[in-house]
Amino acid sequence: MSTTLCSRDLTALRKIRTLPELLTQHLARAPERVLYRVYDALERDWQPLTAADVARAVAAWRRAFAAVGDLHRGDRMAMLLPNSIEAVYFDQSVLANAMIPVPLHAVDTPNSSAFILKDAGAKVLVTNKLLKWKQIREVADFPDLKLVVITDDANCDDLTADIPVMTLESFLARGEGRLLPADQPMSEDLAAIVYTSGTTGNPKGVMLTHVNVLANVRAIIESVPFGDDETWLSFLPFSHTLERTTSYYISLALGHTTAFNRSIATLAEDIRTVRPTCLMAVPRVYEMIHQKFKDQVAKKGEVAEHLFNWVEETGWRRFARENGLSVEEKPRAMAKNLVADLVDDRIVRDFRALFGDRTHILFSGGAPLNPSVSKTFAAFGMPILQGYGLTETSPAISVGRVGANDPTSVGKVLPSFEVRLGDGGELQVRGPSVMVGYWHREEATAEVLSADGWFKTGDVAEIDERGLVRITGRIKEIIVTSTGEKVPPADLEAAIESDRLFSQSLVLGDNRPFIAALAVVNPDAWGDFCTELDLDPKDPASLSDPRAVKAALRRIRMATADFPNYGIPRQVALVSEPWTVDNGLLTPTMKKKRRLITEKHSAQIDLMYEALSSKKTSESGEKGISKLKERVRAAVRKKESRFCRVN
Repeated sequence: MSTTLCSRDLTALRKIRTLPELLTQHLARAPERVLYRVYDALERDWQPLTAADVARAVAAWRRAFAAVGDLHRGDRMAMLLPNSIEAVYFDQSVLANAMIPVPLHAVDTPNSSAFILKDAGAKVLVTNKLLKWKQIREVADFPDLKLVVITDDANCDDLTADIPVMTLESFLARGEGRLLPADQPMSEDLAAIVYTSGTTGNPKGVMLTHVNVLANVRAIIESVPFGDDETWLSFLPFSHTLERTTSYYISLALGHTTAFNRSIATLAEDIRTVRPTCLMAVPRVYEMIHQKFKDQVAKKGEVAEHLFNWVEETGWRRFARENGLSVEEKPRAMAKNLVADLVDDRIVRDFRALFGDRTHILFSGGAPLNPSVSKTFAAFGMPILQGYGLTETSPAISVGRVGANDPTSVGKVLPSFEVRLGDGGELQVRGPSVMVGYWHREEATAEVLSADGWFKTGDVAEIDERGLVRITGRIKEIIVTSTGEKVPPADLEAAIESDRLFSQSLVLGDNRPFIAALAVVNPDAWGDFCTELDLDPKDPASLSDPRAVKAALRRIRMATADFPNYGIPRQVALVSEPWTVDNGLLTPTMKKKRRLITEKHSAQIDLMYEALSSKKTSESGEKGISKLKERVRAAVRKKESRFCRVN
């Protein structure tokens, strides 16, 4: 076997100063090492790409960029691509030419993409479809943009346009025979300007250097027991910073193999074929898999559900013991060995098969992971290592550890960071992975980054005696009711979504007298729910039927029973349309756009609060009338009594 970097020997990795060296190190060490597997539609098979293959392709891209002309060190090059080998070629060639990649979100809106292109002053855009460029072009003018390259479409060259367009084939052809640029990147140069998702307002460009990114890569490798021959399946775009760091940079650093998922529609098939050992996903992916599997179990009847719960309980106890977590022992735990033997073929194997037969490292990041989902995965032998961080920290600040993995936490802080809790319990960090600032946003930078390097995350956190970090909410998202109670919404929403009836939820109550919730119903569970209530699940009116609302609220109160009484929702509005990136209610990294969701459902929200207020007023009025009647009756009785005595 070719000699590669070992995850437990960081000597070679510590000598690397720039990101292009993650690739070039293998040319001397193991040029025939397979770094990527790419699906060839013509051959209908996965083709291997060695380190030497990748280096040749990157050199061709470097020469093509040089042929554009009038490009200089530090110029910004934009990429709007799905995860693909072309995204790797783009990134490596731009970095090696001492220029700055600007990854755009592959599923973002044309308006947002146009804003980033203009704000960054991008000179070249590389995207996969001509239609994407046409949609962006309709939105704005781009005085800095010199060229657009289309990777997937053929015969779309238009060199006479005000902003020339050419195919990837034409782009690469123009670079043939040219010398490689002489400029070389330096460790303090910017390695990317990554725009934050922007849950409110326009996104800000986060400036990350080679030092920032490499420090994070090394810290994660020190904290996770990677093997020497891992296989990654990458399906999140490289605009997702944790995907970029894990499936791309860490994989490349350690000489692992990364395969690129063809599409979300083929994800299950690609998992079976590629048989990944490592997988990085956002919580929503794990939550959908978890929900789908539980729905399948529920359809098999009460016996199957009972068995599933028993297996989960047994597996969770085992996981808890292995990770130093307290767990309540129950009488039926005595049968755990018998259950484990019975279930291995029936439930656990089916669940594990969803990820292939070799997957042993699952990462989650980008948003909070529902602890109940994480618990199921852990119980079935597929523990998820939840990571926490921000684009501004390159991105990981903490990650779950094998042997100390607590689903209610986001793991331990990486060894490269100092941490402290500031005002209001805000988590603040300092270390080599912290950004140098926001692109052309000095005031915004000063708001979050102190002169001595402490970065304010904006997240409220707790750190326990074991060093485990728990994020309890966003400072700006903490709900303060009109009665002065403070309620962090994230944990409350996770609890609501632990009930399979609710696929998404949003907790409300800022400046209101009580907490309420919006809940998107799970279509499969909604059908069963309506059947029990003698309602038609296809009738939109069923969502607001008093019987459905009352029963749903009862389930929400059960799911949130462990929260303080003032934090338990007292009203709920049910909706059927999920919140997605496509309808603009989730960011590309799957975070809820709380303000937009609230605006979309403002009428229902107002009705919730008005209904309960009216009910209270009505009840108050009825009580007042009852008291008045009772006082009248008492006065009459007193008068009658006095009359009787006189007579």
